[in-house]
Amino acid sequence: MSGGRVSQRSADALLEKAHTWQAQAIRGQSARTQAEAWIHCATLAHDAMAAEKATTQTAAALLATQCSRAYFDLVAQGGPIGVTVGPSSPGGVAIHVEFRGVPDSLGNSVYLEPADQVPMEALNGVRYQHSGFGVALVAFALPCSDRPICHLYPPEGVFRPVTMWLEAPADPKHHDDTPVLVLQNTVLQPEHVAGSNHYALAEDRSAPYAQLLERSRLKRLAWWGMIGGAELGKRSGLFLLDDYDPNKTPIIMIHGLGSSPVIWARLSNAIMGDPELHRRYQIWHIVYQSNAPLLVERYRVQHYIDGAWAILDPDGHAHARQGVVLIGHSMGGVIARLLCAQSTPAVWDAAFSVPVENLHADATDLTALRRVFQFKPYPGVDEIIFMAAPQRGSPSAEGLLGRLVGLLAWRNIEELAGFARIAVENPKAIQPVVLSMLQTGRITSITSLRPDEPVTLADEKLMPAAGVRYDTIAGVLPGVKPPGDGYVPLSSALLPGSTTTLIIHSNHQVPMKPEAIADALKILREHDATHDALSSAPP
Repeated sequence: MSGGRVSQRSADALLEKAHTWQAQAIRGQSARTQAEAWIHCATLAHDAMAAEKATTQTAAALLATQCSRAYFDLVAQGGPIGVTVGPSSPGGVAIHVEFRGVPDSLGNSVYLEPADQVPMEALNGVRYQHSGFGVALVAFALPCSDRPICHLYPPEGVFRPVTMWLEAPADPKHHDDTPVLVLQNTVLQPEHVAGSNHYALAEDRSAPYAQLLERSRLKRLAWWGMIGGAELGKRSGLFLLDDYDPNKTPIIMIHGLGSSPVIWARLSNAIMGDPELHRRYQIWHIVYQSNAPLLVERYRVQHYIDGAWAILDPDGHAHARQGVVLIGHSMGGVIARLLCAQSTPAVWDAAFSVPVENLHADATDLTALRRVFQFKPYPGVDEIIFMAAPQRGSPSAEGLLGRLVGLLAWRNIEELAGFARIAVENPKAIQPVVLSMLQTGRITSITSLRPDEPVTLADEKLMPAAGVRYDTIAGVLPGVKPPGDGYVPLSSALLPGSTTTLIIHSNHQVPMKPEAIADALKILREHDATHDALSSAPP
């Protein structure tokens, strides 16, 4: 911890002793004696970091980091180690573990792994890191269960960046002389102070996210969720990629049909790897079972967002509620558009021939039906980024794969059970085409993407409300007819009124392409500047 500056003579002496202990550690005969020597080396070098001369400061910080890493590697033996706040004895040597700025999401006990040992395949090899004082680690904890916010943490666990080093206790006169193993969160506290000297901490912001992706089952579950598998439905909801901050703007990412938040891996990594963007934005991922019709999926996603706000900001006053950005890929882009739109009588009339008040049904079923068909623009959203979104449907939904999935995807659509009960009681009140699909169990997400589906024809006319900017990024492949990414034609992906439009050479996996990521980052920077200007303008 910070203390007074030491004289240059004292700092030189401390550094010399630290080098002596380093040599002893290398020659150590047992793991315990090595651990003790590495601790002495690290703590003495840390004390020398309060030196007056810059050259000594640099040398001391480097040695303190090296000895702290050597101690960690000795104790870990190539695997993660578990630590708890307070007294501990990893390696058989007594230490005191101290958390500084470590978020509550990690609790008081974590597993630690060096960030540089985490593979980056899931992030296409892109690692956002910078060198500095201390050892960059990934801290991992199982999600909690004792608070409402625990429901918003990924079930795979909570992964956060921390930096580790060893130091002597701040005031050994009033405490014992047990060395301190410090774990400091670099997002909240990016510097360490020794004496009056400030040291930027070593940091790796990509490794925690890569570790989460390595443990995730989402990629495998996504396909089964589309064809009615129940496991993804149990996993559905809104999940925080960052710790909630009431002052940071949420970016809510909505994946597409048969997909999962894994599609956002490279974009999310780029946002978190940009210090300025990550300072202003927090990333929220939606997971939903993509087997239901579009209006049902819109209702589901709104339900997940509403549930998150009820936990995070029950009073509704957080700054984070304003300026929200939605990013939607494929069907997720259509859901994002509908979230920001006002429903019209034409949407209701596409499915029903009488007003809702004239239907005979259970009150619960009617309430659910109203929520699906009658909606308003979601408050607080003022920008959408569409990526390869089939705003006017996709011919692929009518192809062989579309028909095959349509045969399976109707399973486990709980919302349609009430709709079916209403149809049984009111058969003449349902439009014939819709009634036929209900009776045959063929009304799904796939049918919603068919360009000639009646409700789709109505809801494709629903545009984002006034004041909501939107941007379009679409893909095109050579030789594809009609022009498009192989799944979504450009004629369906390009939306009139877009603030910006970018067409890139890409298949349907547009969010994974460098050009799309760069454009999204540019849009976010411009959105940030616009939102700041509007927020500071006089009423």
